[in-house]
Formats: sequence, structure tokens, C-alpha cells
Amino acid sequence: MKKVLIISSSPRKNGNSDLLAQEFGKGAESAGNQVELVRLNEMKLGYCQGCYACAKTGKCFQNDGMNELAEKVRAADVLVFATPVYFYTMSGQMKVFIDRLVPVYTEVRADIYFLATAWDPETADLELTAESLRGCTRDCFEECTEKGVLLVGDVQEKGDILKKTDAMTKAFEMGKGV
Repeated sequence: MKKVLIISSSPRKNGNSDLLAQEFGKGAESAGNQVELVRLNEMKLGYCQGCYACAKTGKCFQNDGMNELAEKVRAADVLVFATPVYFYTMSGQMKVFIDRLVPVYTEVRADIYFLATAWDPETADLELTAESLRGCTRDCFEECTEKGVLLVGDVQEKGDILKKTDAMTKAFEMGKGV
């Protein structure tokens, strides 16, 4: 059994990327894994202050829930980054979360998955989002391996992803295969 931590950065509960994340989680649970979905929008996360106090103490001085979340990241066997794409990159919530991983990034040992949705039908444009996420996962999480990427375009209205049955099936199967 693996510990699967899904980080959903959608500001809309049950928004398109959040629903995709949930489907990944269902697949992972069906294979007997322990799954936790964290919605960043339900947390109060401050911006990184760039003070690097965490380098000395191992945790951020801000007492806003990120230290607890960072421990979950450290303990995870599988990390899933799920984000909507508004202007050719990850959501602001995801970027704040990534910036706050400084205290633990050298200790993360997990398989990595990316899930992204956008209104733009050109999924090639979504590669910019995957590449920006890789700035963290490939360059900072040196002991991690990218295992899967699912980029889904042409989903604008909340719930449009449910019409993309092939994407939902792929998310489930990716989760099942962790």
C-alpha cells in the first residue's frame, strides 16, 4: 500500500482539475492505496518570505498549516499535482504551495503525477504548465520520478471535464497504476 497525496489547487471545489484529481484518487483507492486529497483553496497559506529561516529550523516560521502539509509531502510515496491553467501556467495557489516546500524538498521521495485542465483546446499549450511544475519536481525533488502527465484542454465551465470520459478514465487508470 502506498501513501498517495493529491494536491488540488483549483479555487473551485469540484472544478475541472479538482474532479480529475478526485478520479485519480478513486483509481488509487481501488488498488488498495491510502489516498488523501488536499484542497489548497481550503487552507490559509501565506507567501514564502524568502528568509530561509526554514533552512535552519526545518520548518517555516509561518504557523498557517503548511508545516503539517509539508510533513505529508515528505511522507508520501506518490504526489499528484492537480491544477487549472488560466494564463499558460499553474494556478497561483499551486505556485504558493511549491514555494513553501523549501524546508522539505531535499527529503521528498515520491512518484510524481501532473494533472492539468484548461479552456484552451490546444493541449500542446499546456506543456508550459507541465514544464513549470517540473522546475520543482525534476530540479528540486532529485530523488523523485515523474510517472504520468494528463493535460486536458477544452474544459471551460465547471463540470465540463465529466464530458471528457476518456480523460476521466485515464485519470482513474493512472491512479489505479500507482
